[in-house]
This record gives sequence, structure tokens and C-alpha cells, in this order.
Amino acid sequence: MFLSIFDIFKIGVGPSSSHTMGPMTAAARFLDDLRGGAEVIPGAGTLARLGASLHGSLAFTGKGHATDRAVILGLIGYRPDTLDPDRAEALEADVRRTRRISPPGLGTLDFNPETDLVFDYGDPLPGHANGLVLRAFDASGNPYMTQVYYSIGGGFILTEAELAAEKTAGTQPLTTEKAAKGYPYPFGSAAEMLDMGRSARKSIAEMKRANECAHQGISADMLSRQITDICNVMDACIDRGLRMEGVLPGGLGVRRRAKTIHDQLVSEQGSNLRQPHVGNDWLSVYAMAVNEENAAGGRVVTSPTNGAAGVMPAVLRYYRGHCIGASDTGVETMVLTAAAIGGLIKHRASISGAECGCQAEVGSASAMAAAGLCAALGGTNEQVENAAEIALEHHLGMTCDPAAGLVQVPCIERNGLGAIKAVSAASLALRGDGAHFMPLDNCIETMRQTGEDMNTKYKETSLGGLAVNLPEC
Repeated sequence: MFLSIFDIFKIGVGPSSSHTMGPMTAAARFLDDLRGGAEVIPGAGTLARLGASLHGSLAFTGKGHATDRAVILGLIGYRPDTLDPDRAEALEADVRRTRRISPPGLGTLDFNPETDLVFDYGDPLPGHANGLVLRAFDASGNPYMTQVYYSIGGGFILTEAELAAEKTAGTQPLTTEKAAKGYPYPFGSAAEMLDMGRSARKSIAEMKRANECAHQGISADMLSRQITDICNVMDACIDRGLRMEGVLPGGLGVRRRAKTIHDQLVSEQGSNLRQPHVGNDWLSVYAMAVNEENAAGGRVVTSPTNGAAGVMPAVLRYYRGHCIGASDTGVETMVLTAAAIGGLIKHRASISGAECGCQAEVGSASAMAAAGLCAALGGTNEQVENAAEIALEHHLGMTCDPAAGLVQVPCIERNGLGAIKAVSAASLALRGDGAHFMPLDNCIETMRQTGEDMNTKYKETSLGGLAVNLPEC
């Protein structure tokens, strides 16, 4: 399937795209089905009550990722891009107090989060590690409608039937399908992307722009404005993160550090205290600012996920504020190129920590940012592909093991290191001519295979790794 820039970069709220944004979107979509009367169970009476159960990783780390709050807010009628994160806590508290919800167009329904929202710690549902079942009942307690959803990473959701259809379609190249639908450059692999670029004498960003305009039916100028809007949200997230102080929610007692580090860096400017590696500190603080906001439930942009939301904004800010010759055109080139790489990774492997560990989240984000920066700095398509491969290759095998199921330890610092690797990968690629041993497609396939082989306890369940090796208090 074609992945838009705005599928990869989605405006939403923290702390998790798969555990917060996905379930909220699924709940809101369930309301749409109820309003439309789709698949109402024959013989059911009047709609009266809603219920939900969380399975697999959504159950094991759901409380740390605020999955219960996400489902509640979705059943009220909110979606990640419309929710004011500052109101989330109060809205949830009101439902817990009244045990009632009033979704638009459905009247007032019973919903007691203490009994109607179940964390099922048994085996995951068969389709995916992140499963949830949403149910509606009539006044007599009889089933009214049931739907199974899977949150497959990056805020994407699929019903049980949609996931089965996607798995049947497999991961074959998409050229024929996309050509039939009128996309000018229908690449489904990095090899196809490079071949099309050579034939058309187009950059990856130019091909992605043409595909996106065809997909949306809009002008290049309109697309540029939409990209600017996404970048503005990323910037606002960094700026807020650099201002905020205090302890992050969740019980670990993790303090925000971005503001303190940023204040130190600003005070050292123009002095002889600056070390040559200070650029790494700037990259880290930008990324940490975003992921502290994400951990606090703030507004972020999936890049391609919430857990990896700091890498791309950090490298974008680094490009604009620290790189010679930076321009608005370069920023757009970065976003277009990064989205192309992110789409390939999601299509051919995964961006879900619950499927493939953190290599699929921060690894993918670092590859995207590396490719984008390389392109913005004048890299050829071959150098861009090389930059993405270098960054992804050196995240292979990375586990997803958040302490207490919170997107804090090691996630916040990990984004800073992912940004540093991205810049290093872009720089290495620019020093060469694009020729290299390991193609990006092979690296992506290696990540997919590694994810399949990875023990479940290292894939966002918080049952292994750093999550169980905590300091004694």
C-alpha cells in the first residue's frame, strides 16, 4: 500500500504511537461503526454499554503507556490529532467518576473503566502482539457489536480482517499495483527506488513529492505548506521540552534534563569551555526535549513512532541551526526523503517495537533522519541509500525493554544516540560515492528476520532486559 508522508509523520499525543495513539484511534473508529450500524449482531436490543479488553503487549505495558486512558478518550470521541493533551487527565477522571460516556451521536452509554476495561495478561491475540477487542452490549447485557483491532506500530491500526488481508498480500514489490493507480514512481524497494531515480534523473525527494501530489491530488505548493505544518509541530515540541522542568509521570521519578542541559549549552556559547564534540550534545538535547514531552503525554509527531519521535526533529533542528547552507528547501528535502525511507521499512519489515524491538523504532528513525540529512546536504540517491543503511545496520538487534512500561528509560537517551548515529551515518555516506557492500533492502530484511527471532520478552512487554534489571531502592 502507498504510505503518505503524513502516514509516517502523524500529529498525535504521547507516550506511545502503538499503545496510546493506536488504541485511541481504534476506539474512535469503533464509534464510527456503531453510528453506521455495521455488523450489529442480529436480535440485539438497544445499545447501552461498551467494553474493551487489551491483549499482549497492550496489556503488559498498557498502564505505563496510558493505554487505558487512550481507550477511554477514544470512546468519548477524541482522536490523537484532535485531543488537547492538557485536558486528557481531567477527561479520563470524569469518566471514571461517572462511569458513563456520551459519544457524539450515540447518546449516553454505561462504561465503568474498573470493570469494562480489562487488561488480559494471557496469550496475545493471534494476529499481532498489540491486540484489543472492543465490545458493545444492549440493555440486557447481550452482545450488540464486537470488533478486534491490532495496533501495528506508528499509530496504524487494522481490524482482524484487514490484517489478514495484508498478510495475504505479503511483501512483494508494489510496482504493478502502484503503476495501475497512477503513481509516477511506484517503488516498493530501495533497489527499485534507485533504478527509477537513475531512469528519470530524479532525486528521491522529487519522486516522493510527485507520488504524494498524485496521491492527494494537490499542488506541490500545497504539499510544501503541509510539510511546513508538520515541521512547526516538531519545533514546538522541542521548544516546549526545552522549557519544562520537573519529574515525569509514572512513578520512576525520572527528572526532565533537557532544559538544564540546554541552559548549559547556551551559557557556553562563545566561551573556551566548548569541546569539539559539543554538536553531539545539541543533537541529544533536542531529541531528549521531544521524548520528555512524549513521556509526559504531550503533543508530538510520530517519526515514525512516538518512542522514536525525537530523532527526526533533532536532526532537522541540527540541520537548520548548525549546518552550513541550510535552507527551507533542504528541510523539505529532508522530510520527503525520510518519509520515502520510512515507508520502505514499514512495507518490507516493521516500525513496531512490539514486533521487532527498538531496532524497528529508533533504528528506523535514525535511518530516515540519516537519509534526509544526506539528501539535504547534497547527497546523491546512492549516498542517501547508503546513509540509511549505515544508520539502520548499527541499530540491528536493539531490544525494546522500557522500565515499568514507561517510554522513559532507556527511550529518552536512546533517541539522542539515534540522532547522533544519523548524523554520523550521513557524514560517512557523503565521504563516499554511494558504493557499498550491504544494500539497504538486505539490511531491512535482516531487521525483519531478527525481529521474528527475538524473544517476546525483549519486544515491548517489559519482561526482560533493562526493564527487569532495575536498581534496588
